[in-house]
Amino acid sequence: MFDTYQILDVVGTIIGLIYIYQEYKASIWLWLTGIIMPLVYTFVYYEAGLYADFGMQIYYTLAAIYGFLYWKFGKKKRNDDEEIPITHFPKKLVLPSVLVFIVLWGTLYLILSKFTNSTVPVLDSFGNSLSFIGLWALAKKYLEQWLIWIVVDVELAGLYVYKNIPFTAGLYTFYTIIAIAGYYKWKRMMKKERETMA
Repeated sequence: MFDTYQILDVVGTIIGLIYIYQEYKASIWLWLTGIIMPLVYTFVYYEAGLYADFGMQIYYTLAAIYGFLYWKFGKKKRNDDEEIPITHFPKKLVLPSVLVFIVLWGTLYLILSKFTNSTVPVLDSFGNSLSFIGLWALAKKYLEQWLIWIVVDVELAGLYVYKNIPFTAGLYTFYTIIAIAGYYKWKRMMKKERETMA
């Protein structure tokens, strides 16, 4: 018989499939789905002892609100555009992003190892710190956000297998495949957008 934890794992996986499809299509509605998904996963991650994942759900909710508003009302190339265009990750932001990631990873690791009973503080803090950067890059609609998610998805799929969250592990394995396909789809979309502008 399934318990609440397992049922929410399945529900979260279904919502996650909807989310990744919307992200693949560069649909603004992914942000509304991104508000619902953390509500489900808050419970799942807490029960699994993944405290960094648990805490990140608050950030995901706030980032989803920001992402929706930025995609809808952010800087557009033309006044008649409905949403902001896909662009490249600015080179000047690469080093600051790496530094923010390292500081977050170290800080989360220390918090998890000192103040929780986490059995996976290094991996839990790594995936969440990189997700922080990935979600910000998605909100900015940078093409290279997909490359960040490939690394995150591979790492978290392995972590969730280890922590016995099978449906979510399968979801993140699928996310990896979609992230690779999404990178090439967004690249084509960006090229088409630029051709339209010319």
